[in-house]
Amino acid sequence: MAPPKGGYAPNLDKFLDTLKSRPVDASVEFLISLLKRRQIRGSESCAIATAHVLLQIVARDKWTDVDQLIGRIQLVGRKLVAAQPYELVIGNVVKRVLGLIRDEAEEDRNETGNDSPTGETPPLPPAIEVTPVDKPIRPLSLVALGSFARTQSMFNLLSDPDFIPSPGSTPRLGSGASTPQRHPQSTNVQALRSEVIDGIEEIMDEIRQVDEQVQAYAEIVIHPGDYVLVHQPSRTVQKFLTRAASKRKFTVFLVVDPSAASSNDDPYAALRKSLTSGGSTVVNIMNVGLMAYMSKVNKVILGARAITRKGGVLVDAGAAVIARAAKEQGRTVIVLGGVYKISPDSRSHHDGFVEWGDPSKYVNFADGTMVGQVRVRNAIAEFVPTELVNTYITNLGAHSKDHLHGIIADHYKEEDINFDLFGKIQR
Repeated sequence: MAPPKGGYAPNLDKFLDTLKSRPVDASVEFLISLLKRRQIRGSESCAIATAHVLLQIVARDKWTDVDQLIGRIQLVGRKLVAAQPYELVIGNVVKRVLGLIRDEAEEDRNETGNDSPTGETPPLPPAIEVTPVDKPIRPLSLVALGSFARTQSMFNLLSDPDFIPSPGSTPRLGSGASTPQRHPQSTNVQALRSEVIDGIEEIMDEIRQVDEQVQAYAEIVIHPGDYVLVHQPSRTVQKFLTRAASKRKFTVFLVVDPSAASSNDDPYAALRKSLTSGGSTVVNIMNVGLMAYMSKVNKVILGARAITRKGGVLVDAGAAVIARAAKEQGRTVIVLGGVYKISPDSRSHHDGFVEWGDPSKYVNFADGTMVGQVRVRNAIAEFVPTELVNTYITNLGAHSKDHLHGIIADHYKEEDINFDLFGKIQR
């Protein structure tokens, strides 16, 4: 008799395994439920899940023109953001896919317009045979020049060069606007579908490669003999430290939450082992005692959940007070995060970024007096203002806050930046 199977606990891997067997709408609703229950959490997992769902929509939905596809992506994007508004990367991925669709549709329009500027082919005189040598060279149209002149994003792919409009269709010249107009006859839907799918896959590859690319800058940032303070380091920060420790010796002040320190499972055991094996020193510090060490610290390194367009950073709870203390002591604060975490979100109220979680690890429900008389709130994530951060390191390199606007302009379309995915869901 086969042993009974364990309980089913949905997560990212199990969600991805069900995508091909589920209808698209069912996959969207399943992801919404996982996001609401926080069974898929964390920036990378949420971004990957969002990209996979949008890829399914592009590949399997029956859309006939660009506007229909954009409307569908916007609708699903709103639902996903409403399910988990604290994960800004969900909106980031949605807006990048929207920009990708607009770019590919515009390229298709431009190339179609260049192949047949007026939609009519003048008949050749019957007595004259034109050879390739005799053909006049047609100057590039303004639309074509515009398509070459504008800055290309890393996700613009070449359209199918063999595509030729049918004789019955009359392609129109591209207007140069980013928003596609309704002209299904001038757009090869299958070619556009393929290009957008390839672009989404490139976005997913970028997300997966962030840690490897960010850690390449570790040897530039961390010097021999440095005293580096990290707070509940993310995987990106851990790989960053490990890479630096492979080349030089330094001291790491590892700030952990007291509840995590008292747990039997040590989430940072592998990090300690990799650092100490290379000769570096690791000092464990509880949250309450970190101020005593701040005077020795050279730099503070924080992992970002998300980075706003103005430079504010969404971090794990407890990191904001560290950044403020470092600012008062004149220490450098460095934030690590992939480009996909840089959000065009420009909300000015910081309370909208704070996520509250289960307080039971701090207050025992057996203590009836405390539970009944005191309201206990446990912050999971909080906001670090722009003025407390010195440098941002992404997979594209090191940046100041003034450079973030350029990164956003390179990866998002203006109409998508202004598109409100949040609606009225913010409290």
